[in-house]
Amino acid sequence: MVNVGLLVRLEAKPGKEQAVADFLRSGLPLVQDEPETINWYGIQLGPSTFGIFDTFPDEAGRKAHLGGKVAEALMANAGELLATDPVIEMVDILASK
Repeated sequence: MVNVGLLVRLEAKPGKEQAVADFLRSGLPLVQDEPETINWYGIQLGPSTFGIFDTFPDEAGRKAHLGGKVAEALMANAGELLATDPVIEMVDILASK
């Protein structure tokens, strides 16, 4: 059961849209080793707006993910790829299927 999640909005620098999309695709193998990351989605919301949505059973799982390899890689590449700092929102899951 999932109870909490993260919604992360990413705004690509002009000309870096494909690089951000490729980065998100490359993130999937990194979360495969995170047993508490139940769902992980790399998404595109608009031409230069991307995001990550993921879910966890509890706060400990969410915290572990925030200290994991995808978060580390995102912060290491943010200056090169992103126009603004990532916007990280902690969400509570009210219903899921």
